[in-house]
Amino acid sequence: MAGSTTIRVSLPHHLRTLAHVSGDIELNVPPPVTIASVLDALEAAYPMLRGTIRDHDTRQRRAFLRFFACQEDLSHQPHDAPLPEEVASGKEVFLVIGAIAGG
Repeated sequence: MAGSTTIRVSLPHHLRTLAHVSGDIELNVPPPVTIASVLDALEAAYPMLRGTIRDHDTRQRRAFLRFFACQEDLSHQPHDAPLPEEVASGKEVFLVIGAIAGG
C-alpha cells in the first residue's frame, strides 16, 4: 500500500488462536498511525477479530483488553490520537493485552 507504514501488533493468546497466527502480526497502516487506524487495518486483515477488541457499534475498547506501546498504557487515550513515533515507524510493537480481574 503506497504511503503506508508496516506496524507490528502483538495480540493475546486467545486472539492469536482466533486469527490463526502464531506470533506478532505485521500490518500496513496508512498515516496517521493511530489506535483506530491500526485496529481498522487489523480487522480488515483478520475479519474474525471484528468485535473482539472493540465493540461492533460503539467502536470502544472491550473492558478486559488494554493497549500498550513504548512501556506506556494507551488504553484511555483518544483512538484518533497519533501513536508514538517508535510504533508508527515499526520499531516498537503495539501491544493488545488481556487484562486480568479477580477477587
